[in-house]
Amino acid sequence: MQYTPELDGPDLLGWWIRQPTRRGRPRTRRQATPKPLGIRFAFYGRMSTREFQDRLSSVRWQRDFAEDVIDGRGMIVAEFFDVGESRQVPWPRRPQAARLLAALADPGRGFDAVVVGEFEQAFYGNQFRDLAPLFNLYGVQLWLPELNGPVDASNEFHLSLLALLGVHSKREVQRSRFRAKAAMRAQVVEQGRHLGGRPPYGYRLADAGPHPNRAHAKWGRMAHRLEPDPSTAPHVQWMFAQRLAGRSVAGIARDLNDRHVPCPSRVDPGRNPHRNGTGWTLRTVAAILANPRYTGRQVWNPAAH
Repeated sequence: MQYTPELDGPDLLGWWIRQPTRRGRPRTRRQATPKPLGIRFAFYGRMSTREFQDRLSSVRWQRDFAEDVIDGRGMIVAEFFDVGESRQVPWPRRPQAARLLAALADPGRGFDAVVVGEFEQAFYGNQFRDLAPLFNLYGVQLWLPELNGPVDASNEFHLSLLALLGVHSKREVQRSRFRAKAAMRAQVVEQGRHLGGRPPYGYRLADAGPHPNRAHAKWGRMAHRLEPDPSTAPHVQWMFAQRLAGRSVAGIARDLNDRHVPCPSRVDPGRNPHRNGTGWTLRTVAAILANPRYTGRQVWNPAAH
């Protein structure tokens, strides 16, 4: 009913009272339009160590970066995450990456593209260049945060950037490895610390005070050093003295067996469980005489010899 104003002024209250009630009228609910899914993404991530990294936090920060890239353009519907795998390991040898590559050939794989949280977490060196033909073969795009979108194999800028990122990923590993080796070598040479493994024949482990790392020291961990083993060190000294006197390695091994001196495998059966420990061999004596640790020089790895 349409209201018509009167000449002496509108009677709004009376007009409102005369309106029919609307409570009995059926209300039609508007159909909610479903939100489009967009591009379906498979997320791939990786962490290298189990002991020093937390899987949940590592997955979270990598997924956050990946979701920022695809925000408004799609959503993640599948996850592939490798734990305890070095970036140097090729994709076909990583369990979850291998599953992802196998899924590419499946028409019912359930995703249209792959997104990673960081290029250097997923690829090393030329790994992407080797995998690009496979992604292209099955029509699956790779999305990267560094590009804020998909990789365009026909774009020279994209290819140059990915090559640079591959070099940076390789350089990061090499730099970390060099620093770790240099630090461990310094700890051996300057501090005389034993950095792990079984002590060489003729030595035993001894406590060298609290661990230099305060966190480890709070947990009660101790630093270790090598000291001569009273039961085996005299045999090592005798071997070097005999060799300096001009005696052959074979003659030294034969004399040790004739005197029934226990060989390293018998003294420590866990050192070489595949050996029977029956006696000294020429190779065992030669290895001891060639080990620079017995000459008084502190060394850590073969490169320091």
